[in-house]
Amino acid sequence: QVQLVESGGGLVQAGGSLRLSCAASGRPMTIKAWAWYRQGPGEQRDLVASMVNGANINYSDSVKGRFTISKEKVGNTMYLQMNSLKPEDTAVYICKAVTPYGSVWGPGTQVTVSS
Repeated sequence: QVQLVESGGGLVQAGGSLRLSCAASGRPMTIKAWAWYRQGPGEQRDLVASMVNGANINYSDSVKGRFTISKEKVGNTMYLQMNSLKPEDTAVYICKAVTPYGSVWGPGTQVTVSS
């Protein structure tokens, strides 16, 4: 069993930066893939970035070049560094972990970018 908790969200002006964290507990050694999703008001949940086995990294076109997904080498925390933020990046950002037993989601953290 894996549990996820996100942190680091908040209110930032356009052009600013935030770093989100996703801390895993329980059995984090079973996690094979990590991902960040986001969901704006009244919108579907969209994939932002993903990391498989610590190496295969992908980004959505809307964040490529601005966001960076990473994981600490020792420990159970994944990060999303978000630079050059835009008002359209406003959403709840949700962490996901994939294990051999299924996918686990965190509760999410709100990111609001003002213009």
